[in-house]
Amino acid sequence: MKWAEAVTALGGVPRAGLEARYAEPHRRYHTLDHAAAVARDSAWLAEGLGDVDRAIVAVAAWTHDVVYDAKPGEDERASAAWAREALAGVAETHQKRVEGLILATIKHDAPPDDHLATALLDADLAILGASEERYSAYAKAVREEYAKYPDDVWRAGRVSVLEGMLGRELYRSEAARTRWASAAERNLTAELTHWRGEAADHR
Repeated sequence: MKWAEAVTALGGVPRAGLEARYAEPHRRYHTLDHAAAVARDSAWLAEGLGDVDRAIVAVAAWTHDVVYDAKPGEDERASAAWAREALAGVAETHQKRVEGLILATIKHDAPPDDHLATALLDADLAILGASEERYSAYAKAVREEYAKYPDDVWRAGRVSVLEGMLGRELYRSEAARTRWASAAERNLTAELTHWRGEAADHR
């Protein structure tokens, strides 16, 4: 579901500026392509939900990274606020639901029975289960977005993130696990091995 279509389905008027936000020059991975991919994959995962719920998931997908300055936590909160403003005139319950879904991406956690969050969070991590080539491009692009950090700081932080992801079940739904989990484990393990090797070389 497209951004304008989703907002309209909730009774709102699409706000201008979404594409401009995602086109900011400092972005490498968190671009409009990423938002579109999350919207596409979350729509697939939300197929069994009602029309309103699917529109809510779509709005959250399109706006979950609309503010992005490589400041984890702050970015998601600012994106949630942007989305809420963009839904002026939409029912308060829908505004709060979209806001809550975006905030759930901070820790990638939500109640197990939250099917809307499951669709969004699993779709946001779909890239981890992509082909080796696409995953490599993603990892490179994210490093470029965090270029302000020197290699040693980035390496330590990335190792921690990768270990954390490998230490838990990434995907909440059976459909996502079936489609992406095996490749995600291979990709994450390969990248972790790389950064651990880099750390050893710099001792």
